[in-house]
Amino acid sequence: MTEYRFIRPLDVLYLRGNALFGGPGDHGEALMPPWPSLAAGALRARMLFDAGVTSFGPRGGPYRKPNGAIGEALGTPDAPGRFRLSRFTLARRLGGTGGVEPLFPPPADLSVTPQRSARYLRPTAIDAAGVACSYPLARLPVLRQAAAEKPLSGCWLTRAGWQCYLAGLPVPESALIDSGQLWTSEARLGIALDPDTRTAAEGQIYTVDAVALAEGTGFVVGVDGADGLVASDGVLRFGGDGRGAELTQCTLDLPKPPWAVIEKERRFRLVLASPGVFRGGWRPDGVGDDGILRIGTMTARLVAAAVPRSQVASGWDIAKWAPKPAERVAPTGAVYWFEQLDGVHDGLRQLEGEGFWAAQPPRDAYAAQRQAEGFNRVFIAAWARDDQGSGEGRKDV
Repeated sequence: MTEYRFIRPLDVLYLRGNALFGGPGDHGEALMPPWPSLAAGALRARMLFDAGVTSFGPRGGPYRKPNGAIGEALGTPDAPGRFRLSRFTLARRLGGTGGVEPLFPPPADLSVTPQRSARYLRPTAIDAAGVACSYPLARLPVLRQAAAEKPLSGCWLTRAGWQCYLAGLPVPESALIDSGQLWTSEARLGIALDPDTRTAAEGQIYTVDAVALAEGTGFVVGVDGADGLVASDGVLRFGGDGRGAELTQCTLDLPKPPWAVIEKERRFRLVLASPGVFRGGWRPDGVGDDGILRIGTMTARLVAAAVPRSQVASGWDIAKWAPKPAERVAPTGAVYWFEQLDGVHDGLRQLEGEGFWAAQPPRDAYAAQRQAEGFNRVFIAAWARDDQGSGEGRKDV
């Protein structure tokens, strides 16, 4: 059963990306929203502290699995246990109910105009699109509009907007919220320290982005396999410099995939809910060279993809006291269109519960860590016919 926790920062956060900084004049940009590994690491550190575990053994191994339930849940750095981060997204508190409202960045197939109208990209046959390119799939996602205009950035979808999106229905303007209402950032001045004397290093002044979340705004985390060991309240060290955050138990009502529409149309969209660590770069694991996704007896053909520019995921491994391998990832919000759905549809429910790990289990210890940290998770959305509310000519789409 998934356990949900709400993380509310008590101070500004330093959400660092992978770019090095600290030299004279360098600037450290914030990564917002941060990688899911940030939340996974914070929660696991709190679980270990509560269990009285101070280490897995010497840095670099060999590692020892802690005794008891905590060991079964977390395992070791080389062989993770049952702990899985299943969801991680921005959220805001609902007054007096104990629940939170999840908030989502618009996926790659949803473009918001300066007039705050949300429009879908449509998979279009390459010949019909009238372009020549090296795009490897049968259909190219195309945004059809009367005049060229720059999409509006910095918008997020409310739960109501996300429910419309999953169903392939028009997303109303009321379901869009500006990021400026959720957080602000400002540059903070820092100076490097001499590691030997622990005094300020001469000339090593830099700046870094500090993120301040709005009142009632934080992050919601879903955890599987923790065996009830995740603290229901208290504080966490969260982000760079170990800034404090409040941890509370919460409920989360996520919109469900429109299973009836998917069953009827025999086609669907997969949306990355977290970065995708795939062997084929942009192509999801489980999709063969023939373009067929196979999970058990379920099959579906990949016909289109909207994948923004790849990102590089890394981080710091505290157990090994070394950087994690840097690897290109498909970013959160990448969209994949599948049709010719056939076979037992339980495969889709496996995707919903396990992400792309259901199609391709971890290949090594590094991938197993990424699985525990919540990478490769997906949302399942309808790819409805045009005459069912998501087609061309709709006023709102």
